[in-house]
Amino acid sequence: MGRLFGTDGIRGIANKDLTCELATQLGRAAAAVLINKTNKAPKVIIGKDTRLSSDMLESAMAAGLCSVGASVVSLGVVPTPAVAYLVEKYKADAGIMISASHNSYEYNGIKIFSGDGYKLPDMLEEKIEDIVLGKDSIEENYAIDDAIGTVTYADSAVRDYIEHVKSTVHFSLDGLEIAIDCANGSACASAKMLFEELGAKLHVLNCAPDGINVNDNCGSTHMEGLIEYVKAHDEVCCGIAFDGDADRCLAVDENGNMVDGDYIMAICALDMKSRGKLAKDCMVGTIMTNLGLVRFCEENGMKFVATKVGDRYVLEEMLLSGYNFGGEQSGHVIFKDFATTGDGQLTAAQLLSILRRREARLSSLATLMQHYPQVTINITVSEEGKTAVYTDRKIKATINEATKTLGSSGRIIVRPSGTEPLLRVMVEGQDEKVINELANKVADVIKTELA
Repeated sequence: MGRLFGTDGIRGIANKDLTCELATQLGRAAAAVLINKTNKAPKVIIGKDTRLSSDMLESAMAAGLCSVGASVVSLGVVPTPAVAYLVEKYKADAGIMISASHNSYEYNGIKIFSGDGYKLPDMLEEKIEDIVLGKDSIEENYAIDDAIGTVTYADSAVRDYIEHVKSTVHFSLDGLEIAIDCANGSACASAKMLFEELGAKLHVLNCAPDGINVNDNCGSTHMEGLIEYVKAHDEVCCGIAFDGDADRCLAVDENGNMVDGDYIMAICALDMKSRGKLAKDCMVGTIMTNLGLVRFCEENGMKFVATKVGDRYVLEEMLLSGYNFGGEQSGHVIFKDFATTGDGQLTAAQLLSILRRREARLSSLATLMQHYPQVTINITVSEEGKTAVYTDRKIKATINEATKTLGSSGRIIVRPSGTEPLLRVMVEGQDEKVINELANKVADVIKTELA
């Protein structure tokens, strides 16, 4: 077995890659690491999304934790950012989210947060991983008698999270009529209550989870349904789509045009800057952030800092340098003044409050930024194939040739996915025909070399 933790926790096909046995081992290992850190039996909260395997994996994880004396508090179905928020509010030593985010239902995953609400540091992830993989031994510390851990249930978890998000918005959404796509996922537990209590009139889509329909042609990875719905309903001023665990969101303006994470960040950053709320007048993004957003920052007196792909790296830079706003094109947006991780519903609340406060249309706010044409091609590869971009001479030469062709007017990035068996080829520039030709040329060489 190779490395367990990727850029966003552990992920794989439930009962194949991510088994009950592995989840139990992870629970025990996590508790052992936390006991060493706190020198007491830890308290761990667990949340989950709506996919079929989440109950099974939660039970297995809880069993592992209880077997070594940890106490477990089950939050039920909640968004990932609720776990990050509640771990500190409930004074827990760690928080665990059972979710595979935007992936289809057969996948599941495990994300671990430390007691301060941040994703577990690499060092602790590696320690847990070494224990599970047998690279590091621990004493047989199974609890016996009255030391065995227990599982309790936090009935107020969703309500506590909703109240937190509401507290970040100081302007009623009264008068806004919006469509929300809950992706048949975690947002189903909270989004309707949240936005109605903020004052919005709602059209709710894909909010009937059955265990297998999470992200199924819906949510932020399948925007077509929401786009068509907004186009067909003139009374709707915009649409908001969440992913399976609601840690990100994308939007649709009143005309049915996509408003991705880069546009959302441009709108929110400029508003924060105008109110003196943008720390150091800086926004943090990634190497995949659209060049249009980088130019937008330059034109509006803001600094832009790029990190590796992954919201954890965005957050690391924010913490390191004292910035309070950042995110990704995919819709992971971090308002550090209010949250320790990306939060789709909090982001939507902030965006909608700007619309209401300015009495503006989303289409007009989105014109603040010029979006550079961008094309991404995903190529399925083996784990070994993921490294070919760094080692294969022909692939490297083709990438270098494409870079020269683009010059200063564009860029190409070829990178392995941190969560899936894919190589991603992204080309960006001013000429859509040229970038499509270059992306396909590079992709074809990769496919040929790895065949």
